[in-house]
Amino acid sequence: MNDVSNETRSVVIELETPYPAEKNWRALTEPRLIEDWLMKNDFKPVVDHRFHLRADWGAVDCPVLIVEPNKRLSYAWAAYGLDRVVAFSLSPAGAGTRLLMEQSGFRRDQRQAYQGATHGWPNFLAALETPAARIG
Repeated sequence: MNDVSNETRSVVIELETPYPAEKNWRALTEPRLIEDWLMKNDFKPVVDHRFHLRADWGAVDCPVLIVEPNKRLSYAWAAYGLDRVVAFSLSPAGAGTRLLMEQSGFRRDQRQAYQGATHGWPNFLAALETPAARIG
């Protein structure tokens, strides 16, 4: 019999943007641009850099795990005793970019957090195109 108590779920969102990877990368990694689509922050695209995402409801502690400019970005996402990993992958898609975001590590008993992420990430990622469009 399999033990399903340790199984986790992920929120996965895939979209195509009309902007090249470089513009999407900047929107994912420049603090003032991150604030436009996600939250206030002190992000630096440096592995092991610890940064915080801040909103009215609190803060998220995020050490950077992976930085591959214009290709991959990943960081831990720890808040309220919940530990997740957020990963972004960028790849060419015609004249634009295919963006894949995965937030992993939701245990089965964390349904509220999983549902929040399922509803929140599409809104965040839709807003990502606004700063990407402004980049010259």
